[in-house]
Amino acid sequence: SNKLLGLDAKFICCDIYDLPNHLSEEFDIVFTSYGVIGWLPDMNKWAKIIDHYLKPAGELLLVEFHPVVWMFDEKFESVDYSYFNKEAIKEEVDGTYADQEAPLKLKYISWNHDLSEVMMALINNGMAINKFEEYDYSPYNCFLAMEKIAERKFQIGKLSNKIPLIYSILAKKEE
Repeated sequence: SNKLLGLDAKFICCDIYDLPNHLSEEFDIVFTSYGVIGWLPDMNKWAKIIDHYLKPAGELLLVEFHPVVWMFDEKFESVDYSYFNKEAIKEEVDGTYADQEAPLKLKYISWNHDLSEVMMALINNGMAINKFEEYDYSPYNCFLAMEKIAERKFQIGKLSNKIPLIYSILAKKEE
């Protein structure tokens, strides 16, 4: 894929908490996007990894699904889970997030990280939160019962703009 795109990217496949055993560089920017942190049990360990790889004054851009989303059942009919990271969430679902009609039954273990848990992990690991925003839409039609409201903007139909679906954080490592 590097050849096809004309890039010189390095791809590493490993447990994120084990990344220091596989990568030694530092970076100006760390980018984390949709659906990443819910698979990680420990936000403090995650933030330590980010701190480890950011150069002084380097920035983290996190864009993630809002923890309110993960409180609901998959059809957004009831609140089944805590907003707070009380325990691992164990589910068995049909299909995948990429293909909800796929003939698969999968078991997942995930964690719902409330906003204060995420932000305090970053702050406690030497980063300043410079910007925080919440949005009432998703750029992806990735949940059941979504309706398109504009180009690349989807909301849960019956909930429309009543709940946040994504959030973003821009944080800067101390110099």
